[in-house]
Amino acid sequence: MLTTVLSAATYGINAYLIEIETNIENTVPNFFMVGLPDNAVKESRERVATAIKNSAFTYPNKRITINLAPADIKKEGSSYDLPIAVGMLASSGQVREDSLKDFVILGELSLDGTLRPVHGSLPIAVELKKKGIKGIILPLENAGEAAMVEGIEVYGVQNLTEAVEFLEGKNELPPLHLDRKKIFSVEQKYFSDFTDVKGQENVKRALEVAAAGGHNIIMIGPPGSGKTMLARRLPSILPPMTFEESIETTKIHSVAGTLPPGSALVAHRPFRSPHHTISDSALVGGGTIPRPGEISLSHHGVLFLDELPEFARNVLEVMRQPLEDGKVTISRSKMSVDFPASFMLVCAMNPCPCGNYGNPNHECTCSPMQIQKYMGKISGPLLDRIDIHIEVPAVKVAELAQKKPGETSHSIRERVVSAREIQLKRFSSHQKQIYANAGMQSKEIREFCKIDSAGEELLKMAMTKLGLSARAYDRIIKVSRTIADLAGSPEIQTEHLSEAIQYRSLDRNMWM
Repeated sequence: MLTTVLSAATYGINAYLIEIETNIENTVPNFFMVGLPDNAVKESRERVATAIKNSAFTYPNKRITINLAPADIKKEGSSYDLPIAVGMLASSGQVREDSLKDFVILGELSLDGTLRPVHGSLPIAVELKKKGIKGIILPLENAGEAAMVEGIEVYGVQNLTEAVEFLEGKNELPPLHLDRKKIFSVEQKYFSDFTDVKGQENVKRALEVAAAGGHNIIMIGPPGSGKTMLARRLPSILPPMTFEESIETTKIHSVAGTLPPGSALVAHRPFRSPHHTISDSALVGGGTIPRPGEISLSHHGVLFLDELPEFARNVLEVMRQPLEDGKVTISRSKMSVDFPASFMLVCAMNPCPCGNYGNPNHECTCSPMQIQKYMGKISGPLLDRIDIHIEVPAVKVAELAQKKPGETSHSIRERVVSAREIQLKRFSSHQKQIYANAGMQSKEIREFCKIDSAGEELLKMAMTKLGLSARAYDRIIKVSRTIADLAGSPEIQTEHLSEAIQYRSLDRNMWM
């Protein structure tokens, strides 16, 4: 008897349907699986057989042929266990065949028949809504994630027996309904706040400017000056995520399997901080079956690279294209996958190998050659993509002893949101999708960032006297446009340019 069970798989952060055809013949017992299954899928034979027996069903001791269609796409993972088991039971007459057509089924089986969670539930649910399929049956742990998509019925089951009884109509499970707005608002809370930071007012200001314009930023300062503490609080002053951004970000984390247990949604800006020993494929994504890397897991959030010069040169260079395009393309001989990668890059580094260059409290032991070599580990093309360079001095004891709390993230975020609203209005009629000042290219800079003769003179003097490089010119103008937006000024004033010029430390001759 031939039966067909619908399942699904992910491709990048999207999903596609898989038909699992099961045919059982009353001949010499054997088992065949075709349709480009990988090792994890092939091993499902033993898991499924044992789970069926331990769930008090009859395992068909006949010739079993299973086809995973379409047959030209490689199937990987363990999420096909449950649909294969259901297909075998349906072909052997233990499950009604007419109950299968309305549902997509997925889940990994344990040997005792209980279900383990799988990856990619949210993108699969999104695809089912597009296809007009009634519902999905999947492990209970994944039900909340899939239920974030309106318009489909989500049934979470704990074991094979529960799934079969539901399909047979013996157990009426109610579809899972969630209060999406409530979950979204609860998940948006941050536990780190800028009020915890003592001193460093100039750095807080630079981070506010970076958040307001979506600018990449690098912090240079001695160990213990608070660079990491400041970076970790940056997501708390970024504009709140929209529900659409949250869904897209959750899809990435769902495919990667990084959603926290019991979490249905990523509603706060991601903050990723990979170690400097990370490989290039782990950073941008890769693998035989491509999976998202750290830059995609940072989508709509912050990627923090601490001790920037310690990262391998080739690792840093692979970020250049994603920083420009907002996505990363991973190509293989038989496939090409795009992962979103629109993030704010925040970097931190010491000013020299020993970390004490310019520190009044400790003497630097590095030679000029060592300092130059250390700073030279960061390539010019990468620095081209970082708009703001800010020096982070060691915190004074008097500032640490202050009992008065600093400004809260909430109040800073209000100014950031106001500046972003100005930018969205500015670019609303533009053909190219630009959401913040950092996304402007030369054409947009000429159109939206006009400066007067006094400003031109100030820029010329800065280029000459401070030894700023040519690449700093457009960066200064973009940052000054953001500073003007924070001040509510329609025009870029000289004071806005003056502040922006201060944020180019690494372009001065004293560093390079």
